[in-house]
Amino acid sequence: MDEFDFIIVGAGSAGCVLANRISADDANRVLLVEAGGDDKNVLVRMPSALSHPMGMERFNWGYYSDPEPALNGRKISCPRGKGLGGTSSINGMVYVRGNAWDFEEWESLGANSWGYRDCLPYFKRSESWIGGGDIYRGDDGPLGVCAGNNMRLNPLYRAFIDAGIEAGYPETQDYNGEFQEGFGPMHMTVRGGVRESASRAYLDPVKKRSNLTVIKRALVHRVDIEQGRATGIRFTIGKELFDVRARREVILAAGAIGSPTLLQLSGVGNQVSLESAGVKPKHILPGVGENLQDHLEIYFQYHCKEPVSLNKKLTLFSKLFIGARWLLLKKGLGATNHFESCAFIRSRNGLKSPDIQYHFLPAAMRYDGEPSIKGHGFQVHVGPNKPKSRGRVRIKKGDVTEAPSILFNYYQHEDDVKAWRQCVRLTREILQQSAMDEYRGAEIQPGIDIQSDAEIDSWVKENVESAYHPAGTCKMGANDDPSAVVDSDCLVFGLSNLRIIDASIFPTLPNGNINAPVIMAAEKMSDVILGLTPLPPANVKIDLPEGWQNSQR
Repeated sequence: MDEFDFIIVGAGSAGCVLANRISADDANRVLLVEAGGDDKNVLVRMPSALSHPMGMERFNWGYYSDPEPALNGRKISCPRGKGLGGTSSINGMVYVRGNAWDFEEWESLGANSWGYRDCLPYFKRSESWIGGGDIYRGDDGPLGVCAGNNMRLNPLYRAFIDAGIEAGYPETQDYNGEFQEGFGPMHMTVRGGVRESASRAYLDPVKKRSNLTVIKRALVHRVDIEQGRATGIRFTIGKELFDVRARREVILAAGAIGSPTLLQLSGVGNQVSLESAGVKPKHILPGVGENLQDHLEIYFQYHCKEPVSLNKKLTLFSKLFIGARWLLLKKGLGATNHFESCAFIRSRNGLKSPDIQYHFLPAAMRYDGEPSIKGHGFQVHVGPNKPKSRGRVRIKKGDVTEAPSILFNYYQHEDDVKAWRQCVRLTREILQQSAMDEYRGAEIQPGIDIQSDAEIDSWVKENVESAYHPAGTCKMGANDDPSAVVDSDCLVFGLSNLRIIDASIFPTLPNGNINAPVIMAAEKMSDVILGLTPLPPANVKIDLPEGWQNSQR
């Protein structure tokens, strides 16, 4: 217990990948340290129960933002996974890689060798796509990805896709393939009817390796830094204190909130912020905790004129039947997240790639999974995916048990306000297409009275919620970028033997959910850590939408 070659902090999406890949070389003695416990729980494993583990202190750090100035002082929930699998054990299981141009943007911002052609091989290596492998999809990776199982059973899913086509948008059969833009089926990290968390995919198969040690319920207090070198970590299990040394590297994989927090607790960050928290600065790095980004979303909600929605399945008896069928067969409504159709569209002309994402749900319900109306309904979750507002994460004092101060500064940039107005209007236009006429009843929310810019602004401020995709707080960039924290190999600037690999390194948010890109990043960096030759760049075109400069659709 006193010394390892590699110490990985955080057994989330990145940490599980890294533990698997690095320990594959039996010459490496690897320690994986996780603050939470086990993930073997029926509510974690059952896809349709996704709202329950997110609401449990056992699986969720339960962070909240500081009062958000542009959201009328509301504190916004920021769930982060706690336990093996991290947030992949409590998320919505939506599998989105992002758009090719997201990664081209990263490279333009100083993340060398992180262009789309460099990243695609690692997306493929991670994945076992139910449709089989091709130039874009992987077929033998650890992570099982499926396309759901109920789209054919509920007519609302197809009606939403048809409405998008009627509104002039394309249909896409695989938004993770050549064409992201358009309306089509949603993909999810579900295998055999069970949530495919990073723990299940990457950690479970290798837990018994003699050179891999996994420690749960271990709270890391700091990274030990001596003469500009990360030498190990200090953590507690209960009241017992441990100091463990790293012969080669300490790797932070604690996420966009946890990794900058641990750096600051270790004396790495902005000098003024560290001193105000009572922490002695050891290495000045102003970008630590800055550049915080997140996706916001609202949901449009309608009454459904036909009795086909899932609202009829939200009774206690129906839930018991669904749960029993899932327990016995791993099939049925328990085996899906219910987001089985989706869309990615551009909000205006002049955009190379989509910037608005839709998750369609054939029910009208609250975030906790309870019905929000009597009778039948449906809703679509939507939000702009390329926000320009930036926030920060800062420790309040040098105590790991004290939650950090989190301020997203949501809705602060003028372009974000305009994007939300456009988002509301485009969504209403799509849902008013004739394909929805048979099903669309009265608009529940925002409500037909919400029309003007001022009315939209006011409603969004009161109703918008996080889509739970925080990123960017240990930004990857060039060595002459004063806001960058890590280089293109994810090494912390100015320190040796310290690497960060998780969503905190993203220079900007991708156009979509962040779990798949985090797994890709860990796959990519595992080759760097092991000194392996990188997978050759993919030989694919990066297409632009026809007439993109002058046309929105």
